[in-house]
Amino acid sequence: MAEQKLTLQLDFHSGLPIYTQIVNQIQSQLANGILKPGSQLPTVRALASELRVNFNTVARAYRMLDEARIISTQQGRGTFITEIPPPEVTEKLRSESLLALTDRFIGEALRLGFSRREVGQMVRDRLKVKKEANDEDEE
Repeated sequence: MAEQKLTLQLDFHSGLPIYTQIVNQIQSQLANGILKPGSQLPTVRALASELRVNFNTVARAYRMLDEARIISTQQGRGTFITEIPPPEVTEKLRSESLLALTDRFIGEALRLGFSRREVGQMVRDRLKVKKEANDEDEE
């Protein structure tokens, strides 16, 4: 299978470690079907170069993914997404991704001086708007 083009969006100011961002985004792309079992990932060096981050940062992310059995590195062949994880693993990955995204949003909003109440109200308001827009789409 051909090498899968990873699209990772790193935020160097989020407070979330870069290796965690890499892990979360690969997990999310797998859970959402963007990455498929058998897809080949870039080498640690290639990804580090592309992202302009330290080799050890990508190596740590790949090690964590390997320990979670999400990827498998085969000497001389490359690094591949393993077979489709069971639904409970996929759901856990989705949940972890949502948690990381939520933490990032809340942290940034609080850093910008919004109160917890303002953040909570904005989330409720936006969810209501999204629900109404979806309801209209279904009519």
